Amino acid sequence: MTERLQGKVAIITGGGTGIGRGVAEMLAREGCSVVVAGRRQAPLDETVRAIVAEGGEARALSTDVTVEGQVQALVAGAVEAYGGLDVVVSNAGLYPRMELPELTEEVWDLTVDVNLKGHYLLSRQAIPHLQARGGGSLIFVGSVHGYMGGSDVLAYASAKGGLWTMTRNLARTYARDRITVNYINPGWVASEGEVVHRRELGYPDEWLEEQGKELVPSGRLQTPEDTGHVCVLLASDAGTQITATRFNVDGGLSTIM
Repeated sequence: MTERLQGKVAIITGGGTGIGRGVAEMLAREGCSVVVAGRRQAPLDETVRAIVAEGGEARALSTDVTVEGQVQALVAGAVEAYGGLDVVVSNAGLYPRMELPELTEEVWDLTVDVNLKGHYLLSRQAIPHLQARGGGSLIFVGSVHGYMGGSDVLAYASAKGGLWTMTRNLARTYARDRITVNYINPGWVASEGEVVHRRELGYPDEWLEEQGKELVPSGRLQTPEDTGHVCVLLASDAGTQITATRFNVDGGLSTIM
């Protein structure tokens, strides 16, 4: 690592597992002080322990991104702990899978609240602090479903599509403040959650690896670190002219969908 983010401060929501944890660990290795947030404290604490064990700086704050007061406390806590805010990786998400006849209003509301409203609330609270630092990077973790969709992900896809629109809107609005706003599609990630989901469906663990070889042009499924590499670029000084951009970190999967 090159410590490209030395002296910067970042918030990563959904930072206890999967993509969020991978991104948090990678930003910390590059010298960034990170605050990881999520609803479950235990996984957040595990992320912090892993970062500190490698010599990094991290804290955890339990946060429900759909509750504005908790999001406000998260941002205030990060600023109080480290003196400011430079990077926001808005990653918290909810991924229910059900066809339209089974998709209840309750599930729709919760999915949209987490996957769209939560990003809005974090942006609203964080952007003034990015402005106070003279600029910064706001990174939304989206999905290929935001522009491709799928029969069993209607609520999720609709929210992620709205998030892409939010990305372009905020990028244009805050470009003069030197705040970049970008959207990452992480592809098909072999995260802990995906492994568990496939086990519940009766697939053997090697099934995911086989799917990566057969379906993804690059020959493998993605990892949290793949998304982390892009986050490091966007958060660094090398990313200051990259904004309103969608990054397909998917090994070419979106080219065949």
